[in-house]
Amino acid sequence: MEADLHLRTSRQFCEKLGFKFIVGPVGPEPVAIMEHPSGVNINFILNSTDETPSNVLMDITDKHTGYTHIALEITNTNAVEEQLLSHGIAITEKVEFEGAKFFFIRDPDENVIEFHKPAQQLC
Repeated sequence: MEADLHLRTSRQFCEKLGFKFIVGPVGPEPVAIMEHPSGVNINFILNSTDETPSNVLMDITDKHTGYTHIALEITNTNAVEEQLLSHGIAITEKVEFEGAKFFFIRDPDENVIEFHKPAQQLC
């Protein structure tokens, strides 16, 4: 994907998640930066030469060093799911484990984003 189209596609996706565009392309290894009101920042690589159609850390048999995805804690799974679906963002997997709920989406580059509602803890 050419850099301008890649940035536009990634930017539109992240705006659906509430991120605001800050700047880009900037720097000697050009990146673009977006920020979420929660303080989470994302930097997009804009000079990639690899058009890998899958997520190398999640989707292939050979494992590579790195982290597989980010997990964002939420308080209302139904509301977040509805918001994502209203923006045309598919939920790729759902998991419930010991009272906690997790669901996953993929961005345009096949990066995984997890939404996690912890189990209720009794005090």
